[in-house]
Amino acid sequence: MKMRQLGALCLLTLAALASARPKAGPEQKCKSGPVDLVFLIDSSRSVRPHEFETMRKFMIDILSTLDIGLNATRVAVVQYSSQLRNEFSLKTHAKLDAMVKGINEIIPLAQGTMTGLAIKYIMDSAFIAEEGDRPQVPNVAVIVTDGRPQDRVAEVAAEAREKGIEIYAVGVARADMASLRAMASPPFEDHVFLVESFDLIHQFGLQFQDKLCGMDLCLESDHGCEHICESSPGSFHCLCLPGYTLNEDGKTCAAIDLCAQGKHDCEQICVSSPGSFTCDCNKGYKLNDDKKTCSMIDYCSFGNHSCDHECVSVLNGYHCRCNQGYRLLDDGKTCQAIDLCAEGKHDCEQICISAPGVFTCDCNEGYTLNEDKKTCTPIDLCAEGKHDCEQICISAPGVFTCDCNKGFKLNKDKKTCTNMDMCNTVEHGCEHQCVNTLGSYYCICPEGQLLQEDGKSCGTCKSANIDLVLLIDGSKSVRPQNFELVKKFVNQVVDSLDVSAHGTRVGLVQYSSRVRTEFPLNMYHTAEEIKAAVMKVDYMEKGTMTGLALKHMLENSFLESEGARPSSRNIPRIGLVFTDGRSQDDITEYAKKAKEAGITMYAVGVGKAVEDELRVIASEPQEKHFYYTTDFTAISNIAENLKLNVCPEESQGEIEVKDPCACESLVEFQQATMSSLEQLTQKHIL
Repeated sequence: MKMRQLGALCLLTLAALASARPKAGPEQKCKSGPVDLVFLIDSSRSVRPHEFETMRKFMIDILSTLDIGLNATRVAVVQYSSQLRNEFSLKTHAKLDAMVKGINEIIPLAQGTMTGLAIKYIMDSAFIAEEGDRPQVPNVAVIVTDGRPQDRVAEVAAEAREKGIEIYAVGVARADMASLRAMASPPFEDHVFLVESFDLIHQFGLQFQDKLCGMDLCLESDHGCEHICESSPGSFHCLCLPGYTLNEDGKTCAAIDLCAQGKHDCEQICVSSPGSFTCDCNKGYKLNDDKKTCSMIDYCSFGNHSCDHECVSVLNGYHCRCNQGYRLLDDGKTCQAIDLCAEGKHDCEQICISAPGVFTCDCNEGYTLNEDKKTCTPIDLCAEGKHDCEQICISAPGVFTCDCNKGFKLNKDKKTCTNMDMCNTVEHGCEHQCVNTLGSYYCICPEGQLLQEDGKSCGTCKSANIDLVLLIDGSKSVRPQNFELVKKFVNQVVDSLDVSAHGTRVGLVQYSSRVRTEFPLNMYHTAEEIKAAVMKVDYMEKGTMTGLALKHMLENSFLESEGARPSSRNIPRIGLVFTDGRSQDDITEYAKKAKEAGITMYAVGVGKAVEDELRVIASEPQEKHFYYTTDFTAISNIAENLKLNVCPEESQGEIEVKDPCACESLVEFQQATMSSLEQLTQKHIL
């Protein structure tokens, strides 16, 4: 009902317009200026044949009022249903007669109603330069339809309008007003028409002619534009002032807020004005010369901060800061040096030296600072050799005092020592005679007697107490039958000794390319046990690593855990090396170290043994510690002659020979012998 009322209203309006202005005849053409006009006509099956003829006449009547020509109004006609047909384009006809003929020859498609497809076609294929569209000339489309579109029209119509196509939507009978408004250009009251039947469509032609050829609607009508009205043939459209954008109603304008749209480059605050903006800064900041970025206000630069050391600007103010090693006092301005020493925040062992916020360590007199720069070590002048004591230096931090060995007394210079007559000043306990030495003494016995284990009483020598380790060569060159002779040689040596737990101890080591302890010093305590163990030793074969064997003896065989008696007991340590060839490694280093360690070394060589190597092994004097024979069968003779200094030879003349069994060391034994020689010399002089 409402649609019919609207249609009736449109008819009345069109009728009034038609009576108000004279009808343009063939000789009265519309001089509207150049226009590119496209008719888009609905030829769906709902359009009856007589209705299509009415639409044909409608187009011809409108064209008759226009100034047709290639430089005036150009016209194209496109019919659509479910498909499209371009009847003629903007460049096809330059005269009215040819256009009328083309319109009369149109055959309806009589299918569906794809209005959206038709709008897209004229946008992409009709209003283009290749089909006669002219730049800077208004594009006008007149859509005539009698039904609801079967596809989407709103989006494609909006795209066409954005490209500058002014769209008139003419609906007949069953047409949908919402669809017409979705297609047409604003304002809708000028671009949307709805009539009840095709018989009334000519009324739109009259009104369209008015709009295209009539008055300047911007000047002669209430156009409703908020800012600017711009006329076009038969119509007008609204524009906005710079900085504003046209609203959806096509008339009113809204200020363009570039700040809200994010179309600015202000660092902090954007202040908007229509189509423009200015920048500002937050509190505590100032705008830089680029008028975009902001810098924090440097309150310290004002020079009124009164900070003791350093002023630090912060947002909306400042605070004071102290140099490293200082702390800020409660007034927030004054700085005080941090004394880590006084606060106990240090790890110096003795003296802490403070500087602001740091410390260094030092030591008391007589001490020196260690590499850790914290702890202190007493300066040991004695250990450093920075003293002039003759015998004993007693150290205190940074200083020293002198003392003397037992049997000596310190002289008045507090440095040198004088020998004391020990035999006359101590209870020496010598059974026969006491002999003074430097700082000590020893006892001697009359001819035919030997000093006993207590170092004081005299008697006959039964046997010496020694720790003996034998190193026997078990290399391949020895051969099995000769190795048996070597074992007999060892047992001959054992027979000459007084073996017991408190007397002589014997250990056995075999070597070839490697070293093996056959039994240590503390395993057996009788000669019979040792000899039985020797005969059970298996022959190793392979190479001759004499140096490795010496190293093993030095580092292992004379350990107390292996049965060697403590060195403090002065039990002689004897090593005996038996070999038949040249060593395959160096012997010099460990032969020397063994002798330096107080081990008396014997060297026994057979066959291809190298004399030079044997002499390197043997202790001095070499003639008493070095033996050699060419044949294994002769080694028993060596065993007979090898006494290992167990008992001394009979004394000659009046020399008193000290028993090595009772001497505290071999050195003391040598000193005693030298002393006896001196006494003999004095007797001969007398």
